Amino acid sequence: MDELHPGYLVGLLVLLVACSAFFSCVETALLNLDRYRLRLQAKQGLRGARRSSWLLLHDDRLRGTLLIGRTLVNVSAAALASWAAVRHWGVIGLAVAIPGLTLLLLLFGALLPRRYGALRAERVALPASLPLLLLQRLCWPLLWLLTALSNALLRLLGVAAAERDEGRSRDEEALRPADNPQATEVSRQDMLLGLLDLERVTVNDLMIPRNEVEGIDLDDPLEDIVEQLRTTSHTRLPVYRDDVNQIEGIVHMRQIARLLTQGRLTKDNLRQACVEPYFVPESTPLSTQLVNFQKEKRRIGVVVDEYGEVIGIVTLEDILEEIVGDFNDLDSLDNPDIQAQEDGSFVIDGSANLRELNKSLGWQLPCDGPKTLNGLVTEALEQIPDCAVCLRIGPYCLEIQQSAENRVKSVRAWHPRALAPLLESDTGA
Repeated sequence: MDELHPGYLVGLLVLLVACSAFFSCVETALLNLDRYRLRLQAKQGLRGARRSSWLLLHDDRLRGTLLIGRTLVNVSAAALASWAAVRHWGVIGLAVAIPGLTLLLLLFGALLPRRYGALRAERVALPASLPLLLLQRLCWPLLWLLTALSNALLRLLGVAAAERDEGRSRDEEALRPADNPQATEVSRQDMLLGLLDLERVTVNDLMIPRNEVEGIDLDDPLEDIVEQLRTTSHTRLPVYRDDVNQIEGIVHMRQIARLLTQGRLTKDNLRQACVEPYFVPESTPLSTQLVNFQKEKRRIGVVVDEYGEVIGIVTLEDILEEIVGDFNDLDSLDNPDIQAQEDGSFVIDGSANLRELNKSLGWQLPCDGPKTLNGLVTEALEQIPDCAVCLRIGPYCLEIQQSAENRVKSVRAWHPRALAPLLESDTGA
């Protein structure tokens, strides 16, 4: 290295400063991307958008890769500049090299690249996502080691490692209020996130399943029907004969009240008070169904599968709650399917909807296939399991507590990280 030409030294130094500029520029560009436009581009198959979405989804790895890269090039630049200064001008050269390099790195390695990345976010981030992704894979062993060490140090300090809300995507981070943490802003944020979901969530994800539908069976005795009508909490009910597939209409409780007041409640009058059922395909996106409800002047739809079989009920209220959250009554503030335990785990009803579970617990159980916890467990095990069977789905541990011949009735579920502090305190005791 003593015989290295000064031109090579300058070239290496320029290369290192350029690498520092690359990391600064790409980091700023990625964090300034329009998340909605990025999602659309990813759906359209644009590779750069897909890579950028993946990087932003795994933001811990992204930050680690950028930190490692920037640290390595800055330290290398400092070492090279110091060596060259001492070689040519002696110790006095350090007094010039250190502040000079600091100015170069601040101006050309940080300030200017960050400003350019913010102004040209998409132009920079999409093509730069490929080398950054390759670098991330090369740095994976070092990333894993540093993460393990940092988590260990955090545990020594009494802080749970990586404390953050796993349910939040980068879209959610973009919508998070930066300087107003009050409840009103959080509520607005949740509404915007609900609107984001309307395009990808279908009626099948939100409907009340057939076995939970409350309706009026015209084959029941009139006395039983009257008692059911007096105690129901719904404003609209499906009316059918013997089986919900034989649905004859939807009746509003206003019509029932009028018939009861006039003393004319009979099965024939009940049938005449019904409006024709409005059928909805199960694969209809919520955004489309919201518009359809408005066009048809309806508030409740009967969900059918591709064979025309009734599989559930969806209401306008269900879709609105997907956007603004529950607004019915005090009972809706808690999920009755979830019972929190003292050890940090949860006892969950097997019929619980996976999307509602994820919302209530901040988890990320897969919702692409089965819609209920029972379906998820059964699909994973490929059979109806016995009690005390344990399995792991992603980072979540599930223990079957009760099962019947045809379904899982209740499950004890927990995230290992949530139980870690309790286990450590028990061990310490």
